[in-house]
Amino acid sequence: MTALAGSAQQNLDFYAGFLGLRLVKRTVNFDDPATHHFYFGGPDGSPGTLITFFPWGRFRPSRKGAGQAVAFAFRVAERSLDHWQHRAAGADVATSGPETRFGETVLTIFDPDGIAVELVGSAEASNDNRLGALHSVTLCEAALDRTADFLGFLGFAPAGQQGERSRFQLPGQQSCVDIKHQPDAEHGRMGSGIIHHVAFATADEPAQLDSRERLIAHGLKVSPVKDRNYFHSIYFREPGGVLFEIATLGPGFLIDETLSELGSRLCLPPWLEPVRDSLEPRLARVHIPPPMTLP
Repeated sequence: MTALAGSAQQNLDFYAGFLGLRLVKRTVNFDDPATHHFYFGGPDGSPGTLITFFPWGRFRPSRKGAGQAVAFAFRVAERSLDHWQHRAAGADVATSGPETRFGETVLTIFDPDGIAVELVGSAEASNDNRLGALHSVTLCEAALDRTADFLGFLGFAPAGQQGERSRFQLPGQQSCVDIKHQPDAEHGRMGSGIIHHVAFATADEPAQLDSRERLIAHGLKVSPVKDRNYFHSIYFREPGGVLFEIATLGPGFLIDETLSELGSRLCLPPWLEPVRDSLEPRLARVHIPPPMTLP
């Protein structure tokens, strides 16, 4: 998932500090290089653990609503949910729940911009208190059927229904997509605290081009392939309006930093390296929180 944040420093302090995720890559928004692009994830930044942010500072008022992803969830050890609830209370971080969803316990923690970060208790997560892989993303949709049908086109199968929430899952995969059906919801508006797009991985460029051709044949407008340095991407909107990305797995984050160096410096793609000296002063000044000890 990629979301829009306000303060770059608050974003770093919450995700790398409070949540204890690793800052895997510190670069810029390639379409707006005066803005940071932070990647947070597991220790090695592996696919399936990553969330990223564009901290655009002061931005127009946002509105959560239909046609948006409205929450993302991480797996955690079930016994660690009490730890996270107490940790949030001690740091004056807003929470909701816990609640039971599809037989799992879910605690929601709200980041400084109001984004819902859900922690889902799992017997399969590690036994410490660290966040594991991504569990799910929740889409808010005014019309359920058209997005559900499209997820079926992408290969997802129905995996459960609870109240207004319907779950879909790729066969053989653990992560899932939830649709929160809210027929009367206003259409969402982009701004700080809004998830910008949801990314799905594909093996390589040929598989990506095949997906692009299938999507176009399905009647969707799909972007040209974009070089994101660490992967190649295509973008399109599902029928309900949520922006989706299909990104290749490679070449990966180790093309310009070693595993131990990940996130330690500002990395620029080759086409921006010549303007580093003029670009860096335009970026918000930040300091990287030290790694947190999570007992």
